[in-house]
Amino acid sequence: MVDVPSGQSVTHLDTVTGEPGPAGLTVRFRFLAPEIGREGGMLTPEEAQGDMDYLCEHFALSRLSEAGPEPAQIVITLMDRPVPFGQSDPEATQFFEAYRPEAGHCIWEGF
Repeated sequence: MVDVPSGQSVTHLDTVTGEPGPAGLTVRFRFLAPEIGREGGMLTPEEAQGDMDYLCEHFALSRLSEAGPEPAQIVITLMDRPVPFGQSDPEATQFFEAYRPEAGHCIWEGF
């Protein structure tokens, strides 16, 4: 479990490497965040945005060396249920944000 500013329960699901993104080498950190769900979800998209910013700065950046070469982009995904990477699930709620790692910080690039 990872502590985030909203207080929701967030669990690191997986890290996806080797799948290029629009900016080049991309590392994706995917998290389960049940409280963002459409039904019964208690968090606003703005609160989820703050959590994704935090996860990039305080979780993803410190793990980049484990993932391989320095990526051009980090993508943080929050999902209310596990969804296999690259597949869609119309019942799932998912939020994505893209960041550029620069000088030890995450610079929001947005999708």
